[in-house]
Amino acid sequence: MALAAASGQEILRALKGDGLWLSVGAASLHLRSDSAALADQLQQAYPAFPFVQEADWADLHVQVDRVRGLRRWARPQVSFYCDSERPFDPFPADSPLPLFEWGCNWLIGQRMNHLLLLHAGVVERDGLALVMPALPGSGKSTLTAALSQRGWRLLSDEFGAFDPDGGVFRAMLKPVALKNEAIGVLRRFAPEARFGPEFPKTRKGTVAHLAALPDAVARRHEPARPGAFVLPKWQAGSPTRLEPLPENRLFPALAFNAFNYGVLGATSFQAVVGLVRRCPGWQLVYSDLDEALAAIDAVWPQVREQQAQPAP
Repeated sequence: MALAAASGQEILRALKGDGLWLSVGAASLHLRSDSAALADQLQQAYPAFPFVQEADWADLHVQVDRVRGLRRWARPQVSFYCDSERPFDPFPADSPLPLFEWGCNWLIGQRMNHLLLLHAGVVERDGLALVMPALPGSGKSTLTAALSQRGWRLLSDEFGAFDPDGGVFRAMLKPVALKNEAIGVLRRFAPEARFGPEFPKTRKGTVAHLAALPDAVARRHEPARPGAFVLPKWQAGSPTRLEPLPENRLFPALAFNAFNYGVLGATSFQAVVGLVRRCPGWQLVYSDLDEALAAIDAVWPQVREQQAQPAP
């Protein structure tokens, strides 16, 4: 049964009991909570995910609980815990989902060191990954979300999870976190898309989470071979420009945007060298989503043809 088909009370009972397991592809999360708000928000942000109340393994065990004492009555809050430690300040009690999402992303970036974790959006088509590394504010999440609503399979909004042993990108499939004006842009671009609630006044402004489509959830354990890199940059009023990137510019863009490049040492260096030699890269400057997607679609046959050739 999917989370969307369960009742809020069933989800809350699971969270209060042995917990809820969320397999997002390359990682499995075990969550416990006493927050009724989180039960409702999870159902909206993860509607197509299976409702799993028992599993043999989880990479991360986390808890989101209401703060006790006077805080229970005056400006109620929730706290995020992992291994009995609280790494972040509490959030308002009506905003447990952003705390859960940011906490889990932080833990993934800290602990999943069998993978090279690029800070990137990733989508898939034809078995090939389109990886979009970028700094915050570059329009990465907006572009990733738009592609996921136009025939590309979403793997991740936050992590380009590259498996050096398998030579593939693995899904880290969580909701796409959209901020401020990007929320309205995506609502207009894809009126049929499913969103969780909006959370104003977070440290990143207003945040809303775009739920992954059922097909992406069903295929979250299916990897993708490296295809191409696009470095997005949203620029108000700019015409759409898609310009090829040479290897000597693509390499630092990937290494600089990796959460654990230094931790993996030689493994990450060899992985990034292999990726930039194998995959074409472009710099994309855009202000119009439809034009940006059309530019990517126009070069994709070239990517497909190049990746059909034997590896050098």
